Amino acid sequence: MFNFSGVASLGEYWIPVIINTLLGFVLTWIVQTILGHSIEDIYTWGDWSAKTGSLVISFIVWLATLSLSIRRLHDTNRTGWWILINILPFIGQIWFVILMLWPSLPNNY
Repeated sequence: MFNFSGVASLGEYWIPVIINTLLGFVLTWIVQTILGHSIEDIYTWGDWSAKTGSLVISFIVWLATLSLSIRRLHDTNRTGWWILINILPFIGQIWFVILMLWPSLPNNY
């Protein structure tokens, strides 16, 4: 999770990203069904702990995805700083997905 060097192939990147996305949607739906309202609404201490737990888990998944994305960029012979392309609205996200779909290149980092 804290390994920002090395490379990650297409499969090593996309399989965890797809699984994390699907799990995120399913678990959010389950928690909101149990609570009876959106996870963003805090009415009790139980709601606060559910919100705090979801934020902690989201941060851990974000950090792992960040390191995986940087390793994927290394596999396409780009520096990890290309992750900042996401700052650009709309065009940046589209270009980032294209970079993540780029085939692996030899002589990578």
